[in-house]
Amino acid sequence: MLDATDRALIALLRENARIGHAQAARRLNLSRTTVQARVESLERRGVIVGYTARLSEEISRRMVRAHVTIVVAPKASAGVVTALQKLPELRALHSVAGVFDLLAVVEAEDVPSLDAAIDRIGAIEGVERTQSSIILSTKFER
Repeated sequence: MLDATDRALIALLRENARIGHAQAARRLNLSRTTVQARVESLERRGVIVGYTARLSEEISRRMVRAHVTIVVAPKASAGVVTALQKLPELRALHSVAGVFDLLAVVEAEDVPSLDAAIDRIGAIEGVERTQSSIILSTKFER
């Protein structure tokens, strides 16, 4: 489905989604038209479904983040996921195997805001239990 060139192009876009086709072409040793065609193909095939903004290190360092593991009542998963999607503090939500059902990455401006967001997660109908781990530092992120 993806060849080595597609994977290299995706890695560049993950590093900087705003990289121009000409600059990406130079970095990948390809022509600009080849890069443009590959990006369009990846978008058309649904491999790339969108682009996002990343905050500066200065802003990110000020944010408080936590991994929140969530136990969901039987047959309540769809409703819980729908409710969690509405919380702007959630950066990501993962379904996981093990004792917990979901793993949420929560981000807030300060500890009281993070605490309030975690409380809102726990109050969602179908959430049986949560456990939070505050992230102290990020060694790397892609």
